[in-house]
Amino acid sequence: MKTKVEYERIRQSGRDRYKDLSRPKEQKIEWWTNVGPNVSWGTQEMMWPVSRSIPDATDRVKTLASPKKNFQTGQSSGRPLFYYSCGRASMVWELKPLQQQANVRVQELSRSKELHRDHRENRREYLYSCGRNTPIWLVGKGAQNAEDRPRTRQLAEPKQPPKEYEGARQIETIIPKSALKGEPSERTQSLSFPKKRPEGPFRDPVWSVPVSAKNASATERCAELARSKSTPDSYQKPKDEMWPVSKAARRATATPRVDELSKPIVRASMDHVQFNPDAFLVKETALKGVVPKRIETLSRPIDR
Repeated sequence: MKTKVEYERIRQSGRDRYKDLSRPKEQKIEWWTNVGPNVSWGTQEMMWPVSRSIPDATDRVKTLASPKKNFQTGQSSGRPLFYYSCGRASMVWELKPLQQQANVRVQELSRSKELHRDHRENRREYLYSCGRNTPIWLVGKGAQNAEDRPRTRQLAEPKQPPKEYEGARQIETIIPKSALKGEPSERTQSLSFPKKRPEGPFRDPVWSVPVSAKNASATERCAELARSKSTPDSYQKPKDEMWPVSKAARRATATPRVDELSKPIVRASMDHVQFNPDAFLVKETALKGVVPKRIETLSRPIDR
């Protein structure tokens, strides 16, 4: 069994492992494998400085580059976004001086509907229409005194539930008085107690070995399995002897071919592999190309 010292050592080693895994991954880009400037995508830094020979931006570009007006300032700070939308007293955008006053037609449409002379405030709003006590259209006297037909009565009856329909049950469960006055048995009380789990270690890590186990001898099968695997007959041991290096080998120089092969391969970094500024440029030869007659005939739609 492991002692408290071993548990503390394992806990400390686990913390060191978590710290090692929490470190960010280092970039493997070196000076001989990096092509072009080191660019971090997602930032507003330019890849290369802008030349001074470029003319100044136009008025349209300056207008588009200006930030959007912030209405959440001053007394309007903290207001929701829908404050300046439909249904609010403030305007979405500022009006011109010539449009400050509405015309006659707009004033006429902006007037509220007048109440009927027989209107009463305490009458139900949904009786005839939206808050009005006048019907939508006039009903004839014959329709007012007419009796309903058997078909109308049949349609006016509510839909009957199917035969398999069962009504809603009572939400609350009524407990009988005998169950309320009941007492649990001794077996139920013994099962309701939580299980007692003593704290470890549960066994002494050091125990005595019996004499019979000390004097026991392994069987032939165990002795056969305990033998180490032997090497094949053709196996040759490694040559551990040291031999001096000749002066000719020390003074030797690499050939141009070896120097060429020893140079590292320069590969473009992943930041610039997918970046191609000339991806959408058409070549001059493609612009001057002529479509063959066969392709022109195949491009015509089929007359059906």
